[in-house]
Amino acid sequence: MAKTIVICYSRRGQNYVNGSMADLEKGNTELVAGYIQKAVGADVFMIETVDPYPEDYMECTEVAKRELNAGARPELKEYLDSIDDYDNIVVAGPCWWGTYPCAVFSQLERLDFRGKTVFPVMTHEGSGEARSRRDLKKVCKGAKVEKALAVQGAVAPSSEEAVSTWAVKNLK
Repeated sequence: MAKTIVICYSRRGQNYVNGSMADLEKGNTELVAGYIQKAVGADVFMIETVDPYPEDYMECTEVAKRELNAGARPELKEYLDSIDDYDNIVVAGPCWWGTYPCAVFSQLERLDFRGKTVFPVMTHEGSGEARSRRDLKKVCKGAKVEKALAVQGAVAPSSEEAVSTWAVKNLK
């Protein structure tokens, strides 16, 4: 049986959900990562930035846009040093400006993906997988990057069955 890790960034607190703001106790991507963990016994590594993103969602999106335009790599509280013990690497994050938050790339660029299989997972409010797969192909050199799973954030709380089915099919 393949061994899987989910490398995840998720935003709690104020989020955009179905056209309005909602305060989330647990971020949509964190929910999805938990469903994957439960379905296949995956390990989960949560990405956290040293400097937190603004609590206000709109302000957060502007910071994210500036980071993306500048090619920023925010400092993380902790880094995963190796993925040597894993066959499957799930990269899970929200869609910010068409791709993962820059903090995800801060982590990924430190890892050796040769011989690994990478699965993009993106939560979104209408943009689907966006450029997630394309961007992971650039960063995860030497990996086979599979088709992305896109989960609309508004349905993330009720997506456990669909996400679990995907995980069992792809990650076992």
